[in-house]
Amino acid sequence: MTGAEAASLDSIAELASAVGIAPELVYATEVDGYDLAPQSVGPGAADGMSATWYNSSTGAMLTIRSDSGELTEASCAAAPLWDAPGGAVTCANEDGIWHRTAGGIHEYVAVRDGALIWVSGMNDASPADLLTAAKKVHVPSVAELEQLFSD
Repeated sequence: MTGAEAASLDSIAELASAVGIAPELVYATEVDGYDLAPQSVGPGAADGMSATWYNSSTGAMLTIRSDSGELTEASCAAAPLWDAPGGAVTCANEDGIWHRTAGGIHEYVAVRDGALIWVSGMNDASPADLLTAAKKVHVPSVAELEQLFSD
């Protein structure tokens, strides 16, 4: 769907506001082999959203979580990693995408128009898939928007 025209903010607001998600924090991504699990879409931190994509061949999952804010090297390292039990978080800004690691776990953060989109994985989602998801984060097209809020 990347390359398709983005849905209007009004269209996004109509669906997202009903479930407590700020329209400006609605994002989608695209990774070969992964399909959106519509039942996973819902509110995240504050007024952000959370959504998961599933790879039926491998069982791997990747999740995006959006929130308002900015990320600096200091705040990146200070924020605990989603699935890592303690330990120091290492951060590196790689071409506009933050790569966070701790305890062998990888997470990526895309920054878009004042929004932070955190990308994490489960069930052996590869760091390469997570990075691809972070790079391809975008405002959803009309078709993606309908799928995001279909459940």
